[in-house]
Amino acid sequence: MSGQGRTLAVVCLVVAMALWGSSFIALKLAFAELPPLWVIFGRMLLGSLIFLLAWRWRGRIEYRRGDWKYLVALAACEPCLYFIFEALALQNTSASQAGMITALLPLLVAVGAFVCLRERISRTTLAGFLLAVVGAVWLSLSGEADEHARNPLLGNFYEFLAMLCATGYTLLLKRLSERYSAFFLTAMVAFVGSVFFLPLAAWTAPFPTQISPLALGAVIYLGVIVTVGAYGLYNYGVSRMPASQASGFVNLIPVFTLLFVMLLLGESLNTVQLLAAALVFAGVALSQWRSAPPVPAGILD
Repeated sequence: MSGQGRTLAVVCLVVAMALWGSSFIALKLAFAELPPLWVIFGRMLLGSLIFLLAWRWRGRIEYRRGDWKYLVALAACEPCLYFIFEALALQNTSASQAGMITALLPLLVAVGAFVCLRERISRTTLAGFLLAVVGAVWLSLSGEADEHARNPLLGNFYEFLAMLCATGYTLLLKRLSERYSAFFLTAMVAFVGSVFFLPLAAWTAPFPTQISPLALGAVIYLGVIVTVGAYGLYNYGVSRMPASQASGFVNLIPVFTLLFVMLLLGESLNTVQLLAAALVFAGVALSQWRSAPPVPAGILD
């Protein structure tokens, strides 16, 4: 691949990570005014409409007998369970701390691939995983309740559960992507999410009758820019460089999240939390010292 093509791929991946990092801020802003599940439904609906308009570019669909089990499990992991835990997390912890927990995703995928797919995992990767987990636990325990995080320990635990769901999604995606295009699988997730969250949102809270421009803009941003835009940029970048190299960019998500929340929400980490965050990054770096974990493709936020 030419140097210019690689540069464009790198730019696309970096922008995609920035968009996913910004999603925590958009969710926080939307959740401050709107019922969380209505926010999730809104972004899923908008994403579905975009995918429907672009359906002619859906790519390959090679259904095999029994695939329905994997497709249902895929949608159950993400968006259904994933966004429930994500909503619970951001109601209890800060966007900055939730963003840090996402740094565990590549390591969780590596361990999951070892357990479920029998992929090899090095001792260095395992050591990095344990170090990052220690950092994440330390980050959660050192958090104090404030206006940004009323119960950071509980919120970070919910975010960890969301990462487990994203891990299951990624492992299933790896199996299904041999026969289905990334466009089709992501579109299916958006469609299922719309159907799943509509009755759930209606059951938990009445439809909001007053929506401020800020909250409405946050939902539109999540549905169009994050769900669709980040997906497109990410897949373009991955298609232009080896997946093992592209996976390293996922670790930029918490960096962008920390930057955005300090600039836009006024959140900050105390000294102990900064040390814990550094431990998470050190664990992630150690895990990739000799080999990179599989790409957590298809993350929706």
